[in-house]
Amino acid sequence: MDTFDLDPCSPINRPWNTARNHYTIDDNGLIKKWFGRVWLNPPYGNAVSVWLDLMAKHNNGIALVSARTETKWFYKYIWSAAHSVLFLKGRLTFYNNDGSKANNSSGAPSCLIAYDENNTDALINSGLEGYLLFMNGIFIKET
Repeated sequence: MDTFDLDPCSPINRPWNTARNHYTIDDNGLIKKWFGRVWLNPPYGNAVSVWLDLMAKHNNGIALVSARTETKWFYKYIWSAAHSVLFLKGRLTFYNNDGSKANNSSGAPSCLIAYDENNTDALINSGLEGYLLFMNGIFIKET
């Protein structure tokens, strides 16, 4: 998906680089300035909305999240803010910090969220299998 400039919530010990620059828990990517094209794989759980709020405001990058389409954070920061969503075919395989495959795979479907046209193009050209949904032209009304 091309090169990313920043991963604001990167593990301290990672098996490979996800971007040119990384913020870890020690740096606190929630308070540091985001720049360039961002790769975001936020911590799962209640904090996901805080990270996606920053991503939507930054509006340049791709986020990897669970495809929890019914959640408040999905409505607010994806349905209403993203350029496109790639719903990935199958389940993701997780890896340990040493690069070995984890014993457990993802327990839910995942999706990649593009926050501008250039990042949508990166998803189109990624070769990843799934269904890409373009958000332009979709009317969303909260009830």
